Amino acid sequence: MATDYDAPRTTVDDDGDTRSDGLEALGAGAALQTAVIDDDELEAADSFDLPGADLSSEEISVQILAAQADEFTCASCFLVRHRSQIARDRDGQLYCVDCEG
Repeated sequence: MATDYDAPRTTVDDDGDTRSDGLEALGAGAALQTAVIDDDELEAADSFDLPGADLSSEEISVQILAAQADEFTCASCFLVRHRSQIARDRDGQLYCVDCEG
């Protein structure tokens, strides 16, 4: 027997009435639930740094390495890739397989 999953669901009550389970049933069930707030989670959340926080007093140090002999910089995405990723050499400009793919 084929089932039409797009058809509205209906149930039959004990007295034979057919009713539709829709938003009304969801609203009735949601009214019975209450929210429980865990204080430990709130305290833990205060210790997290959110994106966009003021980091002007932070100092970041990054070590810059020169391009290695087996690397190239893609002329399209400007990412440093291994030479095995070269897809095309157009007038001295090297392109990676992701940009040419």
